[in-house]
Amino acid sequence: MTFFPDSTTFEAALAALPGPDADARAAAEARQAMLTKPAGSLGRLEEIAIHFAGWQGRERPRIERGRAAIFAGNHGVAAQGVSAFPAEVTAQMVANFRHGGAAINALAGAAGLELTVVALELERPTADFTAAPAMDEAECLAALSAGAAVVAPGLDLLVVGEMGIANSTAAAALCTRGLGGTAADWVGPGTGLDTEGVARKIEVVDRAVAFHADAPMTPLETLRRLGGREIAAIAGAVIAARLQRIAVVLDGFISCSALAPFIATVPGIADHCIASHRSAEPGHRRLLDRLGLDPLLDLGMRLGEGSGAAVAVSVIRSAFAAHGQMATFAEAGVAGAA
Repeated sequence: MTFFPDSTTFEAALAALPGPDADARAAAEARQAMLTKPAGSLGRLEEIAIHFAGWQGRERPRIERGRAAIFAGNHGVAAQGVSAFPAEVTAQMVANFRHGGAAINALAGAAGLELTVVALELERPTADFTAAPAMDEAECLAALSAGAAVVAPGLDLLVVGEMGIANSTAAAALCTRGLGGTAADWVGPGTGLDTEGVARKIEVVDRAVAFHADAPMTPLETLRRLGGREIAAIAGAVIAARLQRIAVVLDGFISCSALAPFIATVPGIADHCIASHRSAEPGHRRLLDRLGLDPLLDLGMRLGEGSGAAVAVSVIRSAFAAHGQMATFAEAGVAGAA
C-alpha cells in the first residue's frame, strides 16, 4: 500500500494530525491524584503515564504490543569521506539485525518489543546532496510510505531507529536548513570522526545547504533534498502513528532529525512523541529543545539503531505499572492529603 502517493496526499495528512484524547488524559490525571503517594512524588513517571493515557485513549495505558522499527538506507554523500566507516557497513549491520546479533536485538528483547527491520534500496544510495537532491519527490514519498507501512493498527507504542553510514551528515544538513544556524552548530563526530574529520563534515554540510538555498522551504523539499531514505521513513512512521494516535518513542539525533523539516510549519509535530534519551551527538540537545522534548535518559549513548529508545521503554513500563497497579487512598484505607 502506498500511503503517500503524491505531495497533495502527504500535505493533507499533515493538516489532519489529531490531538490526544482529552477525557482519557483527564481521567489519568485524576487517578494520579488519588494514588497512595504525595502528589508529584513519582516525577516524570507520572507525566509519562498521563501522556500515554491521552494518546492511547484509556485511563490506564499499557504496552501489550510494542514495536521497534529500524530503517536502513545508504547515502551518496558518504563518498565525501564524512564517516569513519565505509558504506558497505550499512548492509552488513542489517544482516546482523536480521540474525539477532546487534544491540537493538538484545535491547528490544529486554524491553518486550517486537522488532521490524526495513532496508530501503541499499544497493542504490541516495544522490550526493552536495551536487543534487538526495531524492526526487517520488523516491522521498516512497520512503515516507515505507515508514508508514510499519504502523500496524493496535500498536500500543512505536519505537523508531535507523542505520545508515553518513546519516549523521544528513541529519546535520536537515537541521541546518530546517532550523537555522551554521553547520558547526549541528555537526558532530558521528561514528567517531577525529577533529579533521569533523571539520570536513562541516564543510560538506555547508556546501550542501548552500547548493539547495534557493529551493522551496517546505518539509517535503527539505527532506528529499538533504535527507536519506531511512530518515524519510522515520518521518513517515511518526506521521502515520500520529494519525492513529499511537505514541512514538524517538531515539537519538538522527531519528529526531526526521522531524526537523516540519518544526517551522507543522506546530506540535512531536506532541505524541517521547524523547528517549539525549545522545552524545552535540546537535541533539539543541534539536530536542526545538522539538520541545525533555529526554528521559542521558547515558552518553550514540549508537543509533533505536537502542536508546528501547532502553527507555523499560522506564515507560515502570511508569505504567505504578500508575495502573498502585492502590488509591480509598482502596488502601490511607488518609489523603488535606
